[in-house]
Amino acid sequence: MEVSQLKEIIENNLENKNFEFKRLFHGRGNFYDDYNFLTIDSIDKVLYVCFFDEVDESKEKSIISICKEIYENHGFNSLVLQRRYIDKAPCEVLEGVLSEQNIAIENELKYHIAFSNKNIGIFPDMKAGREYIRSISKDKNVLNLFSYTCAFSIVAIEGGAKKVVNVDMAKGALTQGRANHHLNNHDTKKVQFMPYNILKSWSRIKKGGPYDIIIIDPPSFQRGSFAATKDYEKIIKKLKDLANDDCIVLSCLNAPELDSNFIKNIFKENAPEFVFEKRLENLDTFPTNNDEKTLKNLVFMKNNIV
Repeated sequence: MEVSQLKEIIENNLENKNFEFKRLFHGRGNFYDDYNFLTIDSIDKVLYVCFFDEVDESKEKSIISICKEIYENHGFNSLVLQRRYIDKAPCEVLEGVLSEQNIAIENELKYHIAFSNKNIGIFPDMKAGREYIRSISKDKNVLNLFSYTCAFSIVAIEGGAKKVVNVDMAKGALTQGRANHHLNNHDTKKVQFMPYNILKSWSRIKKGGPYDIIIIDPPSFQRGSFAATKDYEKIIKKLKDLANDDCIVLSCLNAPELDSNFIKNIFKENAPEFVFEKRLENLDTFPTNNDEKTLKNLVFMKNNIV
């Protein structure tokens, strides 16, 4: 693909753009030849560019040049570049001025963004998952495992959840999650924040149950704390102790080396009372040449006949 085509794709995705978080270019799904290292997002008034691998200097200059044109012509306040292949992945402000406080907007809900972090605070590819949870949360008791900055908690409370329990061993992420609730004027008396290692804290987690909705959204691999290949099964084995009779589980996985059957088989072997219902469709702004190598959001429902 030529660089001129990259600009055309970005321009097309900017049509009818408002201030909501939107992916303008997604190369990580290997849909576009030679651009699997690149993502470009519109986050409110910030044009946010990520390089996941080091590339030829001339190609990098061409991409940045195009992004500067986009920045100048579409009302952005700042152009930010993050080189994800560098340790700690610092962000560079290439144009404009970055505000002290930055916000991502999705379906009119707001989330704090930290451009000083490697992961900025929200994963845009999970939008469909958040929309689904919001649609089923009314009067429900929700467990949000690997909650990170509590985006699922935000949509659950907005959808009328009775209570949400967020569990994540990163205290800083939970602090940002609490701030996200305050940003959306939510009553945090309905929200619990548990800074624990999930795999070592089942008795504490169980006290908040039984749960009507359980969200499992782990990292595919986090050194010293979680590896999907061996630890996902440990979570599924605990569902029977956590779930209400009509419990719905949203089971997520974003490991390209593991397909949907990896999760389905774990449920069949360890929690057969949970029946596979459907896979949520991914956003069309995240094109891929292999759907099984991208985000997998699988819905399971407890079948009391089993």
